[in-house]
Amino acid sequence: MDDAPVVLAVDGNSLVHRSYHAQAHTGHAAWAVRGLLTQLVAAVDRVRPVAVVVGFDDPDSSRRRERWPSYKANRTEKLDTLVEQLTEAAAALRRLGIAVVVPPALEADDVLASAAAFAPTRNARTVVVTSDRDAFALIDEHTSVLRIINGGVEASPMMTAERLVLLLGVRPEQYRDFAALRGDPSDNLPGVRGIGPRTAARLLAEFGTAAAAFDDLDSVRDRIGAGAAARMAAPGARAAWELNCQVMTMHRDVELDLDLAAGPGVLPLPAAVVAGVFRGHNLTWSVGPAVRVLAEVEPGDLPASEPAEAMAWSPRPARRLPPLPPRRPRIEQLSLFD
Repeated sequence: MDDAPVVLAVDGNSLVHRSYHAQAHTGHAAWAVRGLLTQLVAAVDRVRPVAVVVGFDDPDSSRRRERWPSYKANRTEKLDTLVEQLTEAAAALRRLGIAVVVPPALEADDVLASAAAFAPTRNARTVVVTSDRDAFALIDEHTSVLRIINGGVEASPMMTAERLVLLLGVRPEQYRDFAALRGDPSDNLPGVRGIGPRTAARLLAEFGTAAAAFDDLDSVRDRIGAGAAARMAAPGARAAWELNCQVMTMHRDVELDLDLAAGPGVLPLPAAVVAGVFRGHNLTWSVGPAVRVLAEVEPGDLPASEPAEAMAWSPRPARRLPPLPPRRPRIEQLSLFD
């Protein structure tokens, strides 16, 4: 599958949130949108996809919160400036021609999972772009995860099944059990009390699944230790793991309306549109790279007849950049992540 076309599936909420908190300042609320747009260019430049789909959480309803009211109940209301930028981010991407999916009552994670399920049906691969570790559960022979960390896209590791084992000691198909045992305080999902990531990894290495470990606590006592067995036998321990597994399960059937031959999300994008959107968000110094990467057009080759709103800003002659290499993912060096 190394030569297969690649679908880039981007967690819009994750990247907007990350840019918002990294760059927050006063003035017109647009800095997080600019951060998302520049990261999109960097990710496309690194991965060389044939199509891009970006998922956002439904801001108005949540099937998970309706079923499990405690889910994310610890979070405060989003600031108005963040809500405004999440809305504008989706609108800007649509103007670019990117496929944007906001699944009713679901989340960006479900869009990523659906993209990972969709790509192999078109003989394609998926690269998921997110800062959320939950996406590690999607990794397989068709799907890798570009996990965004401090330092941006270029400093971020491309996670594969082998690299996940190296870093966490679990296989992708074990990651949901691993996360459910450990818990996720940011989503108000307590794990099994006293079971941290190291013990969770040992349990999964020994027993394969958390269910097998819960079903054989005598062997847990013998092979892992009496402390771990006692924690797993504690009232509510198994129920906490089971609840977390249910909440963390991603939907893989979200309608993407993605056609890799043509339509929204398929690259290259119209050069004038790319230039207009980036200039419209005061990303004037990024217009050249954005046009080169997203439209596959050298900035100096933009026709003089382009619409005025797309071509109005021209502070210096555009540099002639080298042509793009063929579209295929690069093999990236693994780096540690936070």
